[in-house]
Amino acid sequence: MDLLLPGFGLLIWTLLAFLIVFFILKKFAWKPILKGLKDRETTIADAISSAEKVKAEMAQLKSENEALLAKAREERAQMLKEARDTKDKIINEAKEQAKVEANKIIADANQAIQQQKMAALTDVKNQVGALVIEVSEKILRRELSNKGDQEKYIKQLAEEVKLN
Repeated sequence: MDLLLPGFGLLIWTLLAFLIVFFILKKFAWKPILKGLKDRETTIADAISSAEKVKAEMAQLKSENEALLAKAREERAQMLKEARDTKDKIINEAKEQAKVEANKIIADANQAIQQQKMAALTDVKNQVGALVIEVSEKILRRELSNKGDQEKYIKQLAEEVKLN
């Protein structure tokens, strides 16, 4: 039990050592320790404040990014719409131009056909006329060889002319 109960002298020496250490610590270590704790506290407070600012800035950047993405999507949709409109316009213009060209080609072909038809008809008429002249010439030579037949033929032609 003596081990559990210290002696009076030991208590005094322990108290004296404690007070000496306490005063030395108070004089030399207490202010730097409190200053270190205060600095640490302000550093932590600044870090928390800075983190909150960064968090607010991140939220603002996130909202700005979302707004930019929405604007970019809108611009993309507008550009796609304009591209589709331009494509449709170009296709329609090409179709119209093709129709005009086709109509022009058809008109030129019809005109060429008419010209060839007229040329062919003229050629046929010329050939028929030449044949008629040739046949008439042969008939007239045969007919003109006989004087009586010739007069009879002239009278017949005169009567036909008067009737027509």
